[in-house]
Amino acid sequence: MPQGQPVAVPRDGLTTRQRRNRPLVIVHTGTMKGKSTAAFGLALRGWTQGWSIGVFQFVKSAKWKVGEENAFRALGRLHEQTGEGGAVSWAKMGEGWSWSRKPGSDEEHAEAALEGWREIQRRLAAEEHGLYVLDEFTYPMKWGWVDVAEVVETLRNRPGHQHVIITGRDAHPDLMDAADLVMETTKIKHPMDAGQKGQRGIEW
Repeated sequence: MPQGQPVAVPRDGLTTRQRRNRPLVIVHTGTMKGKSTAAFGLALRGWTQGWSIGVFQFVKSAKWKVGEENAFRALGRLHEQTGEGGAVSWAKMGEGWSWSRKPGSDEEHAEAALEGWREIQRRLAAEEHGLYVLDEFTYPMKWGWVDVAEVVETLRNRPGHQHVIITGRDAHPDLMDAADLVMETTKIKHPMDAGQKGQRGIEW
């Protein structure tokens, strides 16, 4: 796609404007860091367009504080006070299910994940947000807590103009097939290879 030009123009009956403004499903997967960071960068662009932003974190502990959350909550307050940008909603699903596992059975975590997905379905049906970040949502699908086929069907049939970004390792092939844009991060080098732990401002 040199200089932002598509390599082919499909015969889909759409005008250039219609095709340009088509809502997208975007998947950020792969083994390297940066998937969520890239998603939040897109969300920041969406906010400047006045879109309502909905962020749903599925794996990180509810106690885990990330810099992006503080920044987006501040942008949400700015929108409420001045009307600049768009509204912001930030939700954390469950108590943390991955490397930061908290007390609770797999059944309880699965129920929390499904409850979070049901809330997203409700918001999609109501067209509540212009851009959704489903952070680390690939894991509930991988673990069988949320049905992949149902996710794909919901995304394909969502009404209006709603962009959806899903992040996390091991994205299901059916999800990637249904997506409009798939990015895979590959590790070449990482400070942890030299024994360095995550640091403030870089990892959170």
